[in-house]
Amino acid sequence: MSDSSKLPTIRPDLDENINVTQAHSVTPTNAAARENTHQGYTRESLSIAVFVLCSFIMIVAGGVIGKAQGTLFGYKQTVRPDYVRGKAPGVKDDSALPPKPILAAYIKKGQSLYSAKCNGCHMSDGKGDGANYPSLAGSAWVNGPSQRFSQVILNGLQGPTSTGKVYGAGVMPAQGGGMTAQDLAFLMTFVRNSFGNATGDVVTTEQAQAALDTAAARSNPSAPVTAEELKAHEKDLPGEKMDPATLVDPITFKPATK
Repeated sequence: MSDSSKLPTIRPDLDENINVTQAHSVTPTNAAARENTHQGYTRESLSIAVFVLCSFIMIVAGGVIGKAQGTLFGYKQTVRPDYVRGKAPGVKDDSALPPKPILAAYIKKGQSLYSAKCNGCHMSDGKGDGANYPSLAGSAWVNGPSQRFSQVILNGLQGPTSTGKVYGAGVMPAQGGGMTAQDLAFLMTFVRNSFGNATGDVVTTEQAQAALDTAAARSNPSAPVTAEELKAHEKDLPGEKMDPATLVDPITFKPATK
């Protein structure tokens, strides 16, 4: 074994300032000769003071430019609150959507409400799961007198359904909390004209309000209805009926003006 004490103390190969190729008289290959010599060791990093100074100058310059331009950095001045984009030449007023038949308009709106309130139990196809939640498709209470169906929605249901079967869930929770007359009209119209149901009628806002009033007048409005109680509601909701083909504004749902 060689004596480590005899090794040279100077190791030029590790000195970054020495060109190893020249020191060992090695002829570089063409590829190596084309490589640029690293010069990083001859440069110093940017001083923090210089960086801070440049940043300060840019901030001051931005402020000066902003004042000179007046509204360059003023949002309220650049985007005026009363600004209305003008229409392109030759373009007619497009602010109003074309009217739709009231039945189609109510069904579309009611579908969104159904997805939020009913879809979790009765499923997207309205058929329930057959064990815990009943089907709305072909239901006698859905397709029958509108007042009876409205009271099931608003108050919930306990006990047997229209088929006499008691489902696993036992109690349907009331869905009337926070529901407006218009919401109820949308939802009832959708269910009565979907999943194979085709009553072809529209439950109007006036009729839906009558349903809300009936539910509020119950002796125990917080309790779900039963099949026995629903016998007193085997009739349609009071109010003027609406022709399903009546054209309405799809935003306000009011009869369209000619």
